[in-house]
Amino acid sequence: MKPLIVIVSNRGPFSFRKIGDSTFRVERGTGGLVTALGALAEQHDVLWVAAAMKKDDRLWAEAQPDHPQQVDGISLQLIKPDKKAYQGYYNVISNPLLWFIQHQLWDTPRQPSITQQTWDAWQSGYLPINRAFAQVIADTIAGENRPVIILPQDYQLYLFPHYLRKILGNQTQIQIQPFIHIPWPGLDAWRVLPAQIRDAILTSLLQADRVGFQTNKDAFNFVQTCRFYLDDAHSRGTRDTIHYEDRETKVLAYPISIDAQQVDSLANEPQTLLLKTQLINFIGDRKLILRVDRIEPSKNILRGLEAYRTLLETHPEHRGKVQMMALLVPSRMEVGEYQDYLRDIMSEAGMINAKYSTSLWEPVRIVVGDNYVRAIAAMQLYDVLLVNPLSDGMNLVAKEGAVVNRKDGVLVLSEHAGAFYELGEHALTVSPFDIYGTANALHHALDMPPEEKRRRAEALRALVKKANIRNWFNDQVDDAMRAFESQTNSDSTPVTSRTR
Repeated sequence: MKPLIVIVSNRGPFSFRKIGDSTFRVERGTGGLVTALGALAEQHDVLWVAAAMKKDDRLWAEAQPDHPQQVDGISLQLIKPDKKAYQGYYNVISNPLLWFIQHQLWDTPRQPSITQQTWDAWQSGYLPINRAFAQVIADTIAGENRPVIILPQDYQLYLFPHYLRKILGNQTQIQIQPFIHIPWPGLDAWRVLPAQIRDAILTSLLQADRVGFQTNKDAFNFVQTCRFYLDDAHSRGTRDTIHYEDRETKVLAYPISIDAQQVDSLANEPQTLLLKTQLINFIGDRKLILRVDRIEPSKNILRGLEAYRTLLETHPEHRGKVQMMALLVPSRMEVGEYQDYLRDIMSEAGMINAKYSTSLWEPVRIVVGDNYVRAIAAMQLYDVLLVNPLSDGMNLVAKEGAVVNRKDGVLVLSEHAGAFYELGEHALTVSPFDIYGTANALHHALDMPPEEKRRRAEALRALVKKANIRNWFNDQVDDAMRAFESQTNSDSTPVTSRTR
């Protein structure tokens, strides 16, 4: 029987802009999750439930009947969270608290401090928003007589499995399978959280049938975290399985990728080609060191600039012959740490340009803005792609660059990027903390013989094209369907919402 696939995420596949009394313009997202859903919808019935994050999103949701609506081929339902609750859920607990823990960015002698505001945001924001998502899903799937695969996405929804089980119970025709897009760190990172919050997160995730991570390392860290912080007598299991109370939860890696065909197609569209021409005129005959990142401390942009400064200091032969371009996408700019980080980035770039610029050459060009087409145009032209995060779930820029680059460009890749486990063999790998080593890697990449560059680039391209984003979603769905098929005591009764 054909299952119903339910995607649950904080951010939806579309944003809405009000352009009349009752008219809205739909803007489709460009993220990997939206791209993957297009492929999944070709094979399955898909429902996407997300939050109305902006004013016009909420206005659109309020104008719709209280059930899913078809939008550009996708069945969509937006929840309308209380604004104060959402502020605590998103801007206090999810970002920065959980995000910084999982990327190990806190300066623990100083931050964070778990204050009354933190506890209020947990009790009055994170918990009720997760509960609201669960209730909407329970109500929406009530009466379904077929398998339902529910795929909550990421750290904003850690309490979702707990609340959905509380509402629906252990119905055998439902599979709950969260996927965590960001890294899962080792044991010590989690000591930041009070036990009540930490244990609630872990025990909720263990209400799922399986939990998906980007890498085997992340999956292993999750298993070890559960065994350390939860009672060992109740958290026994194998390397990829945890038995907790009366439930067995599988813990698996599903490395996410890109839609290589779509990215290739976008690279050849007229707007992309126009931007590519403009970039060629700007770069001239210089070699291009490129980075494309969200403005997040985990992306390690500042040390990347310091490594470039070191390259110019220790290898003066590159002065005037190389151009660094950083395309930076604003992210969570309402968070103070992100604002401070952007100021530091601009200051470092300014210092490099002040020291080394000539009348004909500006060593660093920083471009801030969300323009995916421009990024794809630039990726075609790099000689070196610098991807040096301190911690990263995957880093799809490394994969997009490998597909669209036309110059046999070299990938300089942090060993702490999730993509390292797939692409590291054919990249120049660096410690993200090693500024001098990164500068040497940049020098090596710039001077690499053409034959070696071609061999590395072709190998990277082949790896990315083989493991595309359709496989990522299909592997999760296939695992859930196998679990349905293996159930010997299946429950054929419709899904019902047991509590309201």
